[in-house]
Formats: sequence, C-alpha cells, structure tokens
Amino acid sequence: MTSAPGPVDQPHPAPSAVHTVPTDGGSGPGGFGPAGSGPGGSGPEGWPTTPPGGYPAPEPDRLTRFVLRLYERSPRWAVPLAAVGCVAIGMSYALLSNPTYADPDAAPTCLLKLTTGLDCPGCGGTRALWYVLHADLPAAARHHFLFVFALPFLAYLFVAWAGNQAFGWRLPELRISSKVIGGFLAAWLAFSVLRNLPWAPFTSLYV
Repeated sequence: MTSAPGPVDQPHPAPSAVHTVPTDGGSGPGGFGPAGSGPGGSGPEGWPTTPPGGYPAPEPDRLTRFVLRLYERSPRWAVPLAAVGCVAIGMSYALLSNPTYADPDAAPTCLLKLTTGLDCPGCGGTRALWYVLHADLPAAARHHFLFVFALPFLAYLFVAWAGNQAFGWRLPELRISSKVIGGFLAAWLAFSVLRNLPWAPFTSLYV
C-alpha cells in the first residue's frame, strides 16, 4: 500500500532547468519586454509596436512649406488685411449687383428655391446686406431677420480679432458659449421652416 508523495518525495527540477525572473523591468525571452509581449513591451508578441524614438513627422509638401514660409515672413497686419479685402469684395458685389431688382432665377441663384420654390436658410441674406449698407434696417430685417440680428456680433468679433492681429488691441472678449450657439442654430432652423409656411403671418417672411 503506497501513500501520496509528500513535500520531501516531490521530484525536484534539475539545476539547469530552473528559470530566473529578471529584475530590471521584467524582460521576457530575448529582451522584448514582459513575458508574452512584443518588442518594447507594448503588447503580446506579434502586435504592432511603437518605435523607441516615436514615429517621424511627415515631411510637408511644397505648397505647405511655401504657405508657412510666406506666413512667417509676412507682417502681422497681412492676414487681417486679406480678411478685410474678402469682406470688401462681398460688400462690393452686393452694392454693384443690386439683388433687390434681380430676377429670382438670375445667376448666381439658390438651387433650392429654383427647383422647389422654397426659401433656403440663407435666402434673402444678400438683399439684407444691401439694405444694411443703405441704412434701411427694417427692409433688411424683412428679408433676413437673423442675419441682421447676428451682424453686430459678427462685426465686433471680426474687429476684435483683426485689431489684435494687426495692432495688438485688447478689446473686451465676447464670450459665446456652446449653448448660445446651439440656441442660435435652433432659432435659425425654426426661422427657415416658418418662412416657408403658406399661412399668415408667416407669409410675410417669405422672400
């Protein structure tokens, strides 16, 4: 009758078969990080790993290098001046084209209104700008109320940014939270729907 082998009777491994655990970071076989991980210790063996020095930054193309070099060498007032030029071009177009007397299908035209007869969210904006430039705010609000409402805020933001960029002005910052922006977009969406309803008084909003 035999008994289960006790601790003394258990077979002991040969000295050559004993494995030691390294204490300098727990490298596995071959120095590839912890046991079961790939090179650098970033995951199991065979997984993609990050190079020790990180990934090299992509070389910018010629156009990007040209734009960056031009931006670094240009004076600080060049970018605000270019923005002012774009705004001036838009105002000049509104003044010269006189959209208040243009035909509905005159080019350039709104594709949504041309195909469906409905006002898009921006319909009436150019005419509203034309009336604002002629100091006729009631007529401007009649064509696009939300554009006239937002125009002073947009003008202040532009002046504050351009003045800071060109001359270092520190005008009071106009803080607009995400809730305010979301409320304005919701009001714009509601305005875009209401102006197309065929019942009074919404028919007065149709342009």
